[in-house]
Amino acid sequence: MEQEMKPKRPFCCSCSKPLKLCICSRFKSHHQSINNSIAVTILQHSQEKNHPLNSTRIAALGLKNLRVFAVSDIHVDARFEIRLNKRYGEEISDAHLERIQKNGERFDLDEEECVISARMTKFGPTFTDISHLQCNQCHFKSPNFDEVLGSKVGEDAVLNGFVVKKLQVKQLGGGEISEDEEFEISVPPGSALLYPTKKAVGAAAGFDFEVKNLIVLDGTWKKAKRLYHENPWLKLLPHLKLDPDRMSLYGEVRHQPKAGCLSTIESIVFALKVFGEDGDGLDDLLEVFKSMIGDQIRCKDEKFRNMKSSNANP
Repeated sequence: MEQEMKPKRPFCCSCSKPLKLCICSRFKSHHQSINNSIAVTILQHSQEKNHPLNSTRIAALGLKNLRVFAVSDIHVDARFEIRLNKRYGEEISDAHLERIQKNGERFDLDEEECVISARMTKFGPTFTDISHLQCNQCHFKSPNFDEVLGSKVGEDAVLNGFVVKKLQVKQLGGGEISEDEEFEISVPPGSALLYPTKKAVGAAAGFDFEVKNLIVLDGTWKKAKRLYHENPWLKLLPHLKLDPDRMSLYGEVRHQPKAGCLSTIESIVFALKVFGEDGDGLDDLLEVFKSMIGDQIRCKDEKFRNMKSSNANP
């Protein structure tokens, strides 16, 4: 006798939540996304998208000027190509700069463009590091990304923006390997990374340039650390951090390693507020996040009660 298959739960195609837990109607703006003047770019760990408490779905529904890119771990090695938005040693035109800032796209880079190539290789089960680093228009002494940070090329990348492409190497059967493009991201001038490294500056302290694009890492704290380490191009960017004493709304439903380790939507909201974005609209996104956490707590309690009832009535 064939076992009867349980029908799959219907899901909302917009928020990717089960229909009975759909969050789309909870936005006070009724799907009128916030037209944030500071763009947000989210690098989302590939295992994070379907987590029931992933808050990037709220940002995707609530912010108009937002991009999300899936990023996976390196299991063999990966190659990064970093192309500057200008030829090395030349100034970028004002018209070109305006187009890049407005559209976040790559424009007409020619055969003389400056290209930095870096290869990240996995050595053993847990350690990944740069095994190869070169540039077609300058020389690096060693495969250490700090060489790029202290170079004129690195300065130009931050000043004028760049395009980064990741090619992921995968092990196939029979010892063969494949190299597939995982992402190509345009990083416009004025980009900054929201991530609390030692060199990060408090968001409220301000920068000596205007932040126009905020890059955020989406994943558990452990996964976010790996994302940062395995994407060395992020080190080119100025780093921002938030108030280290702030506690997350996640509370009991998801582990917060320490104060200051916030959810993705909280990090985005608090950072945009610091830079003067619409406070009321951003608070609305946090209210939706709170309601999503409440759903998870209720589901957890219901599951516990059902288990307790089943054990009491075998």
